[in-house]
Amino acid sequence: MRLNRVFITGFALLLGLAGGVAAAPGAVAATPAARAGAPAPTTTGTPAPTKTGIPAADPTPDPANDPADDPAAVPPTLLATNFQLPFPCGQAWTGNSSGSSAHQSWEIDFNRGSTADADLGDSVIAAAAGTVAISAHQGSVNGFGNLVKIDHGGGWSTYYAHLNSRLVSAGAQVSQGQKIGTVGKTSRPGNNISPHLHFEVRQGSGYPSNIRKAVFNGVTFGYPIQTVTSKNCGGGGGGNPHTPESVCGSGYKVVDSAALGSAGTAYLLYNGSNGYNCVATIKKTSLGTATATSAYLEVQGRTRITDAGNFTYYAGPVRASAAGKCVKWGGKAGSSSYDSPFEHCG
Repeated sequence: MRLNRVFITGFALLLGLAGGVAAAPGAVAATPAARAGAPAPTTTGTPAPTKTGIPAADPTPDPANDPADDPAAVPPTLLATNFQLPFPCGQAWTGNSSGSSAHQSWEIDFNRGSTADADLGDSVIAAAAGTVAISAHQGSVNGFGNLVKIDHGGGWSTYYAHLNSRLVSAGAQVSQGQKIGTVGKTSRPGNNISPHLHFEVRQGSGYPSNIRKAVFNGVTFGYPIQTVTSKNCGGGGGGNPHTPESVCGSGYKVVDSAALGSAGTAYLLYNGSNGYNCVATIKKTSLGTATATSAYLEVQGRTRITDAGNFTYYAGPVRASAAGKCVKWGGKAGSSSYDSPFEHCG
């Protein structure tokens, strides 16, 4: 194809973030649970079963915080209230700040499943917009394992640790609600922990005194334990937290799109490194509610591939090798649909 159009317990991890940056992983299929079925209900009371695997604290200092950070540049009550839960819109997660002996301050370990491995591979999204300062495996340095750190400006940053996969690279600009990785259990060699997300909000330098209480959707987290339902629905304004790039995976770029009325948009993407196309339909309305949505891709001379069902946020990804071939593509959301002719040939 030619581009002819544009568990709660877990390791707290301390201190010391070294400067090494690893490359982002390859194409990753989006988690089906993020699009199928209804969102998790808000819950209260007793948290999910505790997950085991608590390492000793690491006394290494924390050079990753830039001494030039200026906490006074943005008042705490201004930017702090802009953060959202680091999970897709509508999901309910239980956070625990006291379940790990390694926690120094207001760190939170998040889980939502009833078994030790239930959360492995679940989506992790940016709590606020910013620049990726670190995307690296730092297990041997401090036990964070796969870590993403996002700089939000004004001295504010967020940390997402123990990730199973990292989907962004250092220097990348990310939007609030953009998928940045998946829940995992990576840590230092020999440290066995259960899957969970270790999350921190920091302001300025001087660990651990720079750790701040987390505020989600304008409400301070109910330390030490609380179940919170995500309002991270895209820029804080109710949009879809998923993008065609996050659905199709690393290396895919949008080359065409078609509006499906006001209900959504169908996207055609291409990966120049492997010659594959991908189609994803991203919903704009009825977000978090399972409604009929579809995406399809047909390579000339081959059978059409379709993903159709009742999805909460998107349909797809539908991928196929299309180098040197023309493709038909399209999708449906609500009462609107789009069907392309054979195009993007070459």
